[in-house]
Amino acid sequence: MATKKAAKKSTAKKAARKSSGKKYGSAADKEVKREMHEMKRGKLKSGRSGKKVTSRKQAIAIGLSKARKKGAKVPKKK
Repeated sequence: MATKKAAKKSTAKKAARKSSGKKYGSAADKEVKREMHEMKRGKLKSGRSGKKVTSRKQAIAIGLSKARKKGAKVPKKK
């Protein structure tokens, strides 16, 4: 009995995950890729201050922000 219950729970979780689909669209992926490339070349600058971005996380955040402005499929900020 216990294995049948566990099997039902795992299939329900898989179905829920599949229905959600991709979180990020391909346009957002391209934008983040572009920003990462700029950061690696040392050309990426942050917003107002204009300082050089050295953090990978910051480069991703900038890319997602630009993708959001362009209307790409990106989840809302938390």
